[in-house]
Amino acid sequence: MIRKKRTEILIKGSPEVSVKLAQEILTVHDVTTIEEPNNSLVMVKVRESAKRSLFYLGEVLITECKVMIKGILGIGLIKGHEPVLAYNLAIIDAAYNANLPETKEWASLLLSEEVKIKETCEALNNKILKTKVNFATMDV
Repeated sequence: MIRKKRTEILIKGSPEVSVKLAQEILTVHDVTTIEEPNNSLVMVKVRESAKRSLFYLGEVLITECKVMIKGILGIGLIKGHEPVLAYNLAIIDAAYNANLPETKEWASLLLSEEVKIKETCEALNNKILKTKVNFATMDV
C-alpha cells in the first residue's frame, strides 16, 4: 500500500486503528523520538485559475513529529493540533520505512478501515441527497 493512501486511511478512519498499530510497534521495538510532536504553520499554495499563477492563500496549523526505528526515520504530519495522532503516524511510517514484519499483517486491517470510511461517506451523501430539491418537477 502506498504511503499517501495509508496515511489518508489512518487520518480519516477511526483513531483506535492508529493507536493499535503504533502500540504493536512500541511493545516490540525501540522507538527513538527525534522531534516531539509540536505545532507549526505551513503556507498553503494555490493556483489562481484565470492567470494560472501561484499565490499563498494563508497558513495552516499542523502538528509534526519525527521518530526513528532501527535507524530509519518516520514522519507524522497532521492538520490541526493532534499530537497523539502525529506521534502514531510517525511510528507507523517508520515501521513501513524499516520494512518491519508487523507491517505485512496491517494491509487487511487498513483495507477494512477504508471500506468503513467509504460506507460512512456514502451514508452521509445519501442523507444529503434526500434533501435535494429537483426544480424540474415543481409546478411553476
